[in-house]
Amino acid sequence: MLAAGFDDMFLYRQTRRGLWQRVLPATYALVTGTLTEEQRRISAALYAGPEAQLTGLAALRWYGFRYGPPTDDVHLVVPHRARRRSSGHAVIARALAVDDKARHTALYPVCSPARAVVDAARDLRQLRPVRAIVAESVQRGFTDLAALDEEIRRARRSRTALVRKAFAEVVAGARSAPEAELRECLAGSRLLPELLWNPRLCAGDGRRLPTPDGYLADAAVALEVDSQEFHFTPGDWARTLDRHNELSRSGVLILHFTPAQIRRSPALVRRTVEEAYESRRGVAATLDVRVEPPPEQV
Repeated sequence: MLAAGFDDMFLYRQTRRGLWQRVLPATYALVTGTLTEEQRRISAALYAGPEAQLTGLAALRWYGFRYGPPTDDVHLVVPHRARRRSSGHAVIARALAVDDKARHTALYPVCSPARAVVDAARDLRQLRPVRAIVAESVQRGFTDLAALDEEIRRARRSRTALVRKAFAEVVAGARSAPEAELRECLAGSRLLPELLWNPRLCAGDGRRLPTPDGYLADAAVALEVDSQEFHFTPGDWARTLDRHNELSRSGVLILHFTPAQIRRSPALVRRTVEEAYESRRGVAATLDVRVEPPPEQV
């Protein structure tokens, strides 16, 4: 504004009249009312300076992530030499190195998805939302395991315990946060053998069968986590029924659990799986279903 010829008194009068609003120090919006999400990002970037990069949950929202917890804060990372401090909705962190893989837009740079995921996870205090953003980042193709691993190593041990755990679950094959919670729920069982997660199943004639989320091979019991996300349309529901029927025709028992059931009643979920396993132990020997090794082991 000063470069455009407006002095401090003019800015003061405009805000006093309610024509403009001061949103951050030395940062004004030429409109009144609540700022949009994009306007908040722009104002935070202007305040933080040209070297600032959008990161954390704000960057995940920019990329289109669905499962990051809502926040009004806009997180940015700046070089360590910068002296700008957090103010209002602009939350600023200094780093020894900014992201050399950041995407440059017309208005502000945005950290790479891997960097944004790790930065967001370091600011969260609960495992569930960290699981959600880590699983989504890989499942929806925003980033890959190698890039996530590189960013976790860069962050070292600074507030990375949760993201390290979530990353290990994804490496082990968890495709979603609810699936990781089901694994954790059943890991406490003293009765169940080791479960197979996302196994490749085939019928005796070589026909591929649907891949369940979890599978107890000895008892031919399949476990499915039914998230509402995948049942929004009649077509999605029909595909779920087709998967169920295909496995049932081969003699597999399918147990369905919702994320809410797993979170609210983990003991009941575990007991249900244990009882199904006990009642069907050894059944697989009479069925024409086999588990194939993962492709890399063939």
